[in-house]
Amino acid sequence: MSRARADEEEYWHSSKFRAFTFDDEDDELSQLKESKRAVNSLRDIVDDDDDDDLERVSWSGEPVGSISWSIKETASSSNSSLEGRDSSLQKGSSSYAALPKQVSSYSLSSLFKGRNKLPSFQSLSDALSDTGVKNYAPELRRPKAEYKDYSRDWSPRDTVRRMQRGKVCSLERFRSLQDKLVLLDEAVAGNDGNVITAVLIFLKRTLRREILFRELEVRQVALCHLIHFLKESGEQKMLLDLLRFLDRTEEVALSQYREHLNIQDVEKRREFLKGCIGLPFSAEDTSHIQDHYTLLERQIIIEANDRRLEAAGQSEIFQKYPRKASILNMPLVTTLFYSCFYHYTEAEGTFSSPANLKKTFKIPDKQYVLTALAARAKLRAWDDVDALFTTKNWLGYTKKKAPIGFHRVVEILQRNSAPVQVLQEYVRLVEDVETRLNLATKYKCHDVVIETYRDLKDRIQLTAYKCKVERGSADEEKINSILNNMQIRWKN
Repeated sequence: MSRARADEEEYWHSSKFRAFTFDDEDDELSQLKESKRAVNSLRDIVDDDDDDDLERVSWSGEPVGSISWSIKETASSSNSSLEGRDSSLQKGSSSYAALPKQVSSYSLSSLFKGRNKLPSFQSLSDALSDTGVKNYAPELRRPKAEYKDYSRDWSPRDTVRRMQRGKVCSLERFRSLQDKLVLLDEAVAGNDGNVITAVLIFLKRTLRREILFRELEVRQVALCHLIHFLKESGEQKMLLDLLRFLDRTEEVALSQYREHLNIQDVEKRREFLKGCIGLPFSAEDTSHIQDHYTLLERQIIIEANDRRLEAAGQSEIFQKYPRKASILNMPLVTTLFYSCFYHYTEAEGTFSSPANLKKTFKIPDKQYVLTALAARAKLRAWDDVDALFTTKNWLGYTKKKAPIGFHRVVEILQRNSAPVQVLQEYVRLVEDVETRLNLATKYKCHDVVIETYRDLKDRIQLTAYKCKVERGSADEEKINSILNNMQIRWKN
């Protein structure tokens, strides 16, 4: 009795509904996750490779894709369309045509996987993940402003402004000479070199040369742009015609002279330079053209002779220092260095003699000494270096003199690894005391430093320099001897 009463109370006090709690949403989310895992487990059971082995059937039980299924599908769709058409005719315009019954076909694998492979029944996730689906959205029309260059006739000023902004503009609409000249004037007024050049290219292509040259003669800005364009583009013939029309004879000659750069054959270049001597150059330019022709002629002779001597092995210097390059078409300074290196001792009467080159081309003394010093120092021919700076006066006394300054001589000798004895000899000849001390200290010419401090009677500096020389060396003994000399009156 008591048990029945307890069951009755439990029945009346219990309920299948629960009160709301904030944990309900978490429970629902967990249930969704469990459902998803269950579906995924079903997908794993059925493999993708088995789709081809499974037979797809319609709701009527017939295989999808069979002949009977295709006939029934066609008949049902045609019957439904005819019935819809008849019913619509009978019911009038207010009635709606009967929609054909949609026959859906699912494969067994798609049912197990929880999705449909037919394009008309794609799920939202499949549609978003399918990259092969074509987008049939209508293409937006381009702005009308993009068609204005082809649909409207712009004025010359508007055309120039649009070209300055980088717009594509057709210039073919400007057909008359007046319109073309107005377009050119507007381009010049815009102060944009690119636009001016573009208009000039258009005029060069559409106008005869006589008319173009005549109109550009009174438009100097456009004329300068065209001349520069022709030079850069290499249109030499039109450039010469333009310069002749403008009666610029010297520029015509210089333009023709520049053509020698394009001639690779040495003999042909020599003949071309010979023909350039008679062109209407200025007096100074004519002398340069003459020197260029003479230099190339000398180089041809020297190259042929040295090549023969090198091949025969008759010259010791060519065997010891083989030539690294040809001398043809080299500058005058390079030719002089080559001559000082290989032909320094030759008589002045030969073409390859450095003295002959100096006399023929009127090379200044500074340039000649610099070049000869670099060449002979590279060969470590110190006697030739000494003879280069030794001069005699009218009484027969010898004296060393350098037109470039002995400080530069010391620097060149040091770059060519001259011994300390040679450096000290030329450091002593530097007149400025501070420069002499700096060079002597830098290149460790101890004798020069000691003698300079002795002449300056600077006991403090000489004592300080004693710490820089090697202990027990001859330089230290020399410093001690000078410091102990009681006849020197030191300034400090």
